Amino acid sequence: MKNIKDIAKNNLSIIILCLFEVFAGILLFINPVSFTVAIIVGIGIVLLLLGIFSIISYFKTEPGKAAIQQSLAKGLLLVTVGVFCLFKSQWFIATFPLLTILYGIIILITGLVKIQWAVDMLRLKIQKWFFAAIGAALSLLFALIILKNPFGSTVFLWRFVAISLILEAVLDITTLFFNYNGKQKEDETTQFPNL
Repeated sequence: MKNIKDIAKNNLSIIILCLFEVFAGILLFINPVSFTVAIIVGIGIVLLLLGIFSIISYFKTEPGKAAIQQSLAKGLLLVTVGVFCLFKSQWFIATFPLLTILYGIIILITGLVKIQWAVDMLRLKIQKWFFAAIGAALSLLFALIILKNPFGSTVFLWRFVAISLILEAVLDITTLFFNYNGKQKEDETTQFPNL
C-alpha cells in the first residue's frame, strides 16, 4: 500500500493524465460525436472567459505596461476562438479526419518517447521493462493505423481512437508502477549490496 501511495505522490500529473485518457476514451467510445462537441464547447467557454479576463486586465493595467503585455490583442483572439468553438463546434466534427492525423502524429511522438523509457528500464535492469516496450510498440502501431486510416467510417475511427487511448493509459500506469518498484529495488541493492 505504501508503494502505491509513493507512486501516486511522486507521479500525480502522469497518473491524472492517464486517468483522463481512460475517461475520455470511454466517453469517446460510448458517444463520439456528443463527447467531441461537449469538449469543444467546454474549451470554447474556457477560452472565452480567459479572453474576457485578459481584456479586463488590459484596461486595469498601466498604459505603458499594458502596451508591452498586449493583453487586449491576446484577449480579443481568445474571445474570437472561444466564440468560434461555442457556435461552430460542428466545424470540428467535419474536420475530424484532419484532427485524427494530428492525434496520430502525437501518438507517434509518444511512442518514440516510450521507446526511450523501455530502453532506460532495460539498461537499469528493471525486470518488467517489457511492459514499457509493449506500450511503445502499441503506440507506434496505433499511430500508424490512425495515420493510414483504413476505416470505412468515421465512427469506427473514433472507436479505434477511444480503445487506443484506454489501452495506452492502462499500459502507462502499469509501466509506471513497475518502473517505480524497479527503481526502489535498485536503490535498496545499491545501499545494501550484500543483500
